[in-house]
Amino acid sequence: MDLTFSEEQDELRKVVRSFLAKHSDEADVRRLAADPLGHDPAVWRRMAGELGLQGLAVPEEYGGSGFGYVDLGIVFEEAGRALLCGPYFATVALAAEALLRCDDEEARRDLLPGLASGDTVATLALTEADGRWDEAGIRLTARGTADGWRLTGVKTYVPDGHLADLLLVAARTPAGVSLFAVDAGAPGLTRTPLPTLDQTRKQARVRCADTPARLLGAEGAAWPALARTLATASALLAAEQVGGAAAALDAAVAYAKIREQYGRPIGSFQGIKHKCADMLMEIESARSAAYGALWALDGDDETETALMAALAQTYCSEAFTRVAADNIQVHGGIGFTWEHPAHLYLKRAQSSEVLLGSPAYHRELLAARLGI
Repeated sequence: MDLTFSEEQDELRKVVRSFLAKHSDEADVRRLAADPLGHDPAVWRRMAGELGLQGLAVPEEYGGSGFGYVDLGIVFEEAGRALLCGPYFATVALAAEALLRCDDEEARRDLLPGLASGDTVATLALTEADGRWDEAGIRLTARGTADGWRLTGVKTYVPDGHLADLLLVAARTPAGVSLFAVDAGAPGLTRTPLPTLDQTRKQARVRCADTPARLLGAEGAAWPALARTLATASALLAAEQVGGAAAALDAAVAYAKIREQYGRPIGSFQGIKHKCADMLMEIESARSAAYGALWALDGDDETETALMAALAQTYCSEAFTRVAADNIQVHGGIGFTWEHPAHLYLKRAQSSEVLLGSPAYHRELLAARLGI
């Protein structure tokens, strides 16, 4: 296994960073955070049409480019650095991955090309009122009828659930946990945007009232695919958290160089030097954990992937929160103000820390997978 980045991967990072610098700067982030839709459809189309980001890791036979998870992790790291507003995580890390993992070739051929081209925004509706990400937390019910399946229940904290064209809904049938595809216009489907701490990542409550749905794969056989999807999403979210933390450190260092106190830059004081050094150590450790999980994904080792994904999400989520908080400390009073971007990174950090389950939950997963 080659644990270095290739020239092509370095170039991918440059291209994505340049694109996001133009289309996801602070003004864009603030504008879209205040927009109920939460993203710019024109930028979304350019991400797909010019850069192929939505289909980067989708196999070519389904309309994608067939790149690996390390390549995709680079995109997520840059998206985190720029606080990208939009359904990229929901569509790529959750929905596309769930389709790739479920045992339904017909569904992959029908649904993945739309996701890869950017024509379809999708998400995964898994959690319910208690916010659990495990199999036992799925209680929304599905019943078979003469004309297909019907779903009844409520999903909540659904990333970009208010704007998705396609929702993949985890539900419980007599045979166990199953996965269903639901069109946004399906009868009985109600989507309500939720107020969120992190306004740059929208969430919604999704209510199904006898809503028609398409079964994906075999009835009762969805949980292994969903567990693998969550492991992949955890690794990609970890990469995003590393990018956000790196941007926070860059902001702290830049401010420490220009802010003067007692006639000299505050970066010359030992307390600030140590804080910035600690932030750097947190980020480099987090980056190692995140890319370790992504390399495991590319190696297609189920056991290693499960372990590394839990480890990455445990460490990276807390590291991002600590670094984002330290960035505010370096900035002092101005860092707490609405006008300064430091609070945007802290809110993204705190939201991401529980997006796929708390660090304590991932520690439990890690311990269980290690047999502790």
